[in-house]
Amino acid sequence: MSKIDIDHLQTWVGKSEHQDDLITSFPANALAATLDRDETYKAGDPLPPLWHWLHFLPIHKLKDSGYDGHAALGGFLPPVPLPRRMWAGSRLTFHAPMRIGAALSKRSTVQNVAHKSGRSGDLVFVTVIHEVFDAKTLCTQEEQDIVYRAWPDPNTPSPSPILAPARSDFSRKIEPDPVLLFRYSALTFNGHRIHYDQPFCTGTEGYEGLVVHGPLLATLMLDLLRREYPKAAVTDFEFRALSPVFDTQDFSVHGTFAQDGKVKLWITRDDGALAMQGTAKIKDVT
Repeated sequence: MSKIDIDHLQTWVGKSEHQDDLITSFPANALAATLDRDETYKAGDPLPPLWHWLHFLPIHKLKDSGYDGHAALGGFLPPVPLPRRMWAGSRLTFHAPMRIGAALSKRSTVQNVAHKSGRSGDLVFVTVIHEVFDAKTLCTQEEQDIVYRAWPDPNTPSPSPILAPARSDFSRKIEPDPVLLFRYSALTFNGHRIHYDQPFCTGTEGYEGLVVHGPLLATLMLDLLRREYPKAAVTDFEFRALSPVFDTQDFSVHGTFAQDGKVKLWITRDDGALAMQGTAKIKDVT
């Protein structure tokens, strides 16, 4: 494993990239079908919150893929010399609708790169700011946290997971399977092999099974909120991943009301562990 040269990695701070995309209806309709929703989308309809993650997708040639299916190190993100990469969480504000048929633009900027040492070894955190515009109107702003980790030490005991809350106001059980994970990988052009290559996932990476995508879990949390309160408009949403979820066991999505128009949302694994937690701020609930 290469030594972490944090000074070199921090030279990526301030690096930006721009992308343009025409928001077509197919990705939204395909995700609706994947989530077993009945609606269809047409030109002029607003995207549900987080569904813009199906757009502005980074594309790299197959020959430029790394061993794990990600793009090889370097480019827009810093070349962190750690093998495991995870979307650790995000903080989003939804300012204006992103509508199907619109030509939108996205500006991404590396905000911070930090090196820490934990029980599992070296950790590098990269924070990226994403802003989506419709012409000059800011539609959404997101702070995304990406964490890079070393291989786990087999001699170090795994930390005990945090237990999920025992009660919620509403919930939904999810039975993950490889088809769900494959569809979401395809819709987001995500080549990371931990989501679809079971021998790689268990043999090379040492996971229990296929890993359910962090953004898919976040999408399922807001999907639960939409199912319970379809008239609620989400203005802000933040989430943090705490424990991995695998296709080998069911999990459930939960929500409960807090104060000031906020809803607490979380993912509970079948063993009772808290896998992801988040908070949505809503308005116009009828």
